[in-house]
Amino acid sequence: MANAPVQRMSQLMAKTLRDDPADAEVLSHKLLVRAGYVRRTAAGVWSWLPLGKRVLANVERIVREEMDAIGAQEVLLPALLPREPYDATGRWDEYGQELFRLKDRKGGDYLLGPTHEEIFTLLVKDQCTSYKDLPVVLYQIQHKYRDEARPRAGILRGREFLMKDSYSFDLEDDGLARSYALHREAYQRIFARLGLDYRICAATAGAMGGSRSEEFLAPAGAGEDTFADCPDCDFAANTEAITYALKPVDGSTVPPAEDIPTPEQAT
Repeated sequence: MANAPVQRMSQLMAKTLRDDPADAEVLSHKLLVRAGYVRRTAAGVWSWLPLGKRVLANVERIVREEMDAIGAQEVLLPALLPREPYDATGRWDEYGQELFRLKDRKGGDYLLGPTHEEIFTLLVKDQCTSYKDLPVVLYQIQHKYRDEARPRAGILRGREFLMKDSYSFDLEDDGLARSYALHREAYQRIFARLGLDYRICAATAGAMGGSRSEEFLAPAGAGEDTFADCPDCDFAANTEAITYALKPVDGSTVPPAEDIPTPEQAT
């Protein structure tokens, strides 16, 4: 087997910057740009430079290895999608302003895929013509497009981003539960191999739908999600998915409020 070619730093297109980019608000944004991993093309749209592309490719490799290990099969679906499947599920309107909509030269409606549930379902409907063809697990690593209102955290929340999405098609609820467990274990291995601290949090499904939803969240100072976790058990949940139970308080023993003079105090 031939040795892999050596890439010399002197020949690598990796221009570093002395100062933080003017529009950077979070540390990861500043460091990725200054170290020469990414460059901003437009708001929420990023170009990956050679160093960043190598890291991205390595993450993709780990994801593929763990997905293949659970028997999933990789496909690649288009990012430019017709309107009709999203009309059928109601999500052409449900996505609202986050959806990139466009027309072709004949006036036909299209969108840039924010997610691919409809298209995966149509693919399986076409290819799996018998119950004997199931179960099947398909996944892809593909670009997604969402018109985020505030794409200001670098690559953490972009308008174009690379995402691995996976879908299982099962014959019964028990099969669905097995597929879910396989995916959950695969994600745990992926995060462990990447060396990331994470929490598995109960979440709301939102426009994706479904009866159960969990998020793998890495604690960080930046980001727009907030979660709560219990230090004495394995419970963790996105705050959007928490139901709060407030106990009634007996106020009969609380003394009445009184004014307390605080002269010459500034606060």
